[in-house]
Amino acid sequence: MICFFEMRTSSHSDHEFFEGKHRFEHWYRDNSIYFITARCRDKYPAFAEADAQTVFWNRFEHWSAQHGFYPWVTTLMNNHYHTIGYLRKGEELGPMMRKIHGSVAKLVNDMLPRRHVPFWHERGTRRNYFDGCLRNEKQCRKTYDYVLMQAVRAGLVNDYRDYSNTHVKLDLERGLQRAMQLKSFLPMVPYKRYEH
Repeated sequence: MICFFEMRTSSHSDHEFFEGKHRFEHWYRDNSIYFITARCRDKYPAFAEADAQTVFWNRFEHWSAQHGFYPWVTTLMNNHYHTIGYLRKGEELGPMMRKIHGSVAKLVNDMLPRRHVPFWHERGTRRNYFDGCLRNEKQCRKTYDYVLMQAVRAGLVNDYRDYSNTHVKLDLERGLQRAMQLKSFLPMVPYKRYEH
């Protein structure tokens, strides 16, 4: 059976490939489970202080709610964050990310001894976050665990529950059950890392 789905992508170039590699692009797909991650430019530890962490959580939760993104689990480290969650309307991804990143960059920069500009962009690119729609249950389980266990893998805590910047809004099994009911995974798009 062939499965068709609507999805729009965006890239900073009209060319799909560069030097034999697929170009980075954002995906805009309705009714999907998204993995989103971003890092401060040059791995700058902008979120080392509690005040900056509070700004991140306030703006992240506010704009996520405004744009219909329902985080399952999110972890904020001192220079990056990861989240996995459900996005009802794919076209909301771009505006949501602009508002989260713009407001966080402005408010955290106001607290820093010297402004870090650009705040998110990788050097030499205009890319300031990565997103992907999860393909299946296996990829979802691995990604959820990856986000949940960030602080443990970094050696900051022995148990993720002891790290105050890991926020669990929906446990994995309930999330998977809901994703299956809504048919939220991205079928028919292979992801080599999880084909083994």
